[in-house]
Amino acid sequence: MKFIFSIAMIIVATNCLAQKDTAIIVAVDTNSVLVHKDARLDLLVKKQAYINEVTSRDGRRTDKGFRLMIISTNNRDEAYAAKTKVYTYFPELKAYMWYQSPYFRVKAGNFKDRKDAESYQRRFNTYFPKGVFIMKDIIEVKSGKGDEGINP
Repeated sequence: MKFIFSIAMIIVATNCLAQKDTAIIVAVDTNSVLVHKDARLDLLVKKQAYINEVTSRDGRRTDKGFRLMIISTNNRDEAYAAKTKVYTYFPELKAYMWYQSPYFRVKAGNFKDRKDAESYQRRFNTYFPKGVFIMKDIIEVKSGKGDEGINP
């Protein structure tokens, strides 16, 4: 009984290995891989490439202009509070914060003309008594069409 069971197990094991060996033999003999893919994948790849091109093109729309320097501090909480205050009192402006060791800096706005920046500077001085300064910077420029949701 044990002998018959052992023979049956050996046959099953060799059949399992035979499937694996067959695949290896086929791959070794042909030296190529056959891939079956759905044709819709090509359409998705083209669509994603188009989306990437459009979004990167929008990201390159910059020009020289002015921004308001709100705060330059080494305290992160102060910087976040200033950025929050900008969004609270001036929701139409975009605030930018970055870390330039050892300072956190917050700037606001994308002004093409210095006169526009000066009018906002006077309004900002009431909320930031330490002073708000106009600085030359590279600003984001609005596109000509379909930019209703873009901040100035």
